[in-house]
Amino acid sequence: MDRDQLCMLQELMAVEFTALEFHLYLDTHPTDQKALMEYNSVVQKLKVLKQQYQERYGPITYEQPSSYPWQWINEPWPWEICYE
Repeated sequence: MDRDQLCMLQELMAVEFTALEFHLYLDTHPTDQKALMEYNSVVQKLKVLKQQYQERYGPITYEQPSSYPWQWINEPWPWEICYE
């Protein structure tokens, strides 16, 4: 995994974490309009980042189609990635 891919993956994980936190917050604060707007913004950013990552490096989740040859096994497993 090259440095650009690692940086993109770390940004994607951070944005996904933010979206999840907003989601959990909104479960208990459903009328917080500002939080809902922030959540929608983060979810849109996450969608774009996932699309960019997948176009450049291949599928990130099993639900995505794969080109030939099968790409899923070409990347390191999460526990094999050095995030330093």
